[in-house]
Amino acid sequence: MRFSVPGPRSLAGQLFAMQAVLIAVVVAGYALFTYVSDRSQAEEAARRQARAVARSVADSPSVLQAARTSDPTAELQPYALKVMRDTEVDFITIMDPRGIRWTHPDPERIGQPFQGHTEKALKGQTFTETYTGTLGPSVRAVTPIQDGKEIVGLVSAGIRVEEITQRVQGQLTALLGVAAGALALGAVGTYVINARLRRHTHGMNAAQLSRMHDYHQAALHAVREGLLMLDGQYRVALINDGGRELLGVAGDVVGRSVAEVGLPAPLTGALLASEPRVDEVHLTASRVLVINTSPVSGGERRGTVVTLRDVTELQSLMGELDSERGFTQALRSQAHEAANRLHTVVSLIELGRAEEAVEFATAELELAQALTDQVVAAVSEPVLAALLLGKTAQANERGVELMVSEDSSLDDGLLPESLPSRDLVTILGNLIDNAVDAAQGSVRARVTVAAYTQDTEDPEALDDAPELVLRVSDTGPGVNPEHAEAVFQRGFSTKPAGPGGRGLGLALVRQAVQRHEGTLSVSEADGGGAQFEARLPLRESGAVAEGVTSRTSVSRGAGGYA
Repeated sequence: MRFSVPGPRSLAGQLFAMQAVLIAVVVAGYALFTYVSDRSQAEEAARRQARAVARSVADSPSVLQAARTSDPTAELQPYALKVMRDTEVDFITIMDPRGIRWTHPDPERIGQPFQGHTEKALKGQTFTETYTGTLGPSVRAVTPIQDGKEIVGLVSAGIRVEEITQRVQGQLTALLGVAAGALALGAVGTYVINARLRRHTHGMNAAQLSRMHDYHQAALHAVREGLLMLDGQYRVALINDGGRELLGVAGDVVGRSVAEVGLPAPLTGALLASEPRVDEVHLTASRVLVINTSPVSGGERRGTVVTLRDVTELQSLMGELDSERGFTQALRSQAHEAANRLHTVVSLIELGRAEEAVEFATAELELAQALTDQVVAAVSEPVLAALLLGKTAQANERGVELMVSEDSSLDDGLLPESLPSRDLVTILGNLIDNAVDAAQGSVRARVTVAAYTQDTEDPEALDDAPELVLRVSDTGPGVNPEHAEAVFQRGFSTKPAGPGGRGLGLALVRQAVQRHEGTLSVSEADGGGAQFEARLPLRESGAVAEGVTSRTSVSRGAGGYA
């Protein structure tokens, strides 16, 4: 035969059993206390009743008169029986000073000695005692019958202990009924409360809840992704370490409204939205986040679960990949053009026009070399130079001329380590892409890029460190002055939305600029169009070579930006 060991009861079941036992013990203890107290009170009441009856009989003139006759029993026995019935005592015994009974409930015991103590009564005192006599244990009172100072007889009145017990049992029965009702009511209330608790704890016991709490805490601290939980009033109910890091919040934010945490407005709006969000891209001061929100409901809205993923590095790599793809496409196009030119050279040679072939090939080589020399001479920083060459070829394919301004001057090794090349690619690459989009289709479509360093123009700057200036202008329709600030917000775009969405490029640019405590401005360019200018402080000592020429900043305005 197999025996199964029952598993631990649920927390609600344990609490119900504990509360039921507690209520039963309290009720039983109260019942026992009341029983003992009532019995003591019943015995005391019996003593007072017996004492009063005995004193009343002893003080009766007819009893004193009968005690002096030759046959006291004849008069006292009927009288004693009548008083017994009227006062509901079990016996009244009237006796002479020697203790010989004159009356008794059992007539056969008349004339026999009284069973009990009479010493105190013979001294003129009235006393009570519990004694076992002919009728069994009883609570009795004994008092003298006095004629002046002479004691002519004794009176004893008593109530059997059995009768007292019956009285207490009647009270105990009523008490047990009340106690049972209280126990039943307490059990029902406890069951209702624990049924609610069982729903909230999903039937788990204390060990399971403790284990779940430990797993919960370990998971919150171990998961690198951000986790944020909001209650039904959109207050922060829980946030893990990853969530604090990704959102850039410090201090105790639990219990505060998500609108008071200081997050960017678009991100706050997404967290306050009632509908779920799936893989939405949002920007903070220094990160690109993908958020997913899922409402928690159980008949009513109970809150929202928010997961956060950091895609800052991924977004930057995607930008670099897009630049590489554009550069690859430009190289393919240039290869196609080179093949055409080579075929032209070969055809000229086959036609016996060698001199024309040499002149044609030399002119093409000089044009390509001049473009490379122009870019490298102005910007010898390898990453920016490669970016400008690739963007130049890409712009030419779209019918836009990309030029590096004559005032550009940026030597290799000039930029500090605190300004990584990836951020420069993000800033300059997105500005050029947006400028090419804006200039495409305009008359004499052109994009002009300037990159140089100069002393800071901010009189309130804490130090006099130089700053890097990146300026991109175009010949497009420009930017409406009313949109000068909105153009940097994620989601703003004057172009039709594509499959991947719009409005992220300039937001990433501003994020990168703010990350390095720089400034970004937009205004109208000379001759129309738009001009963006980013200024990044260079704070590392020795980062800038001597002889840097100070230049005046040029503002820009741009149309069709994302």
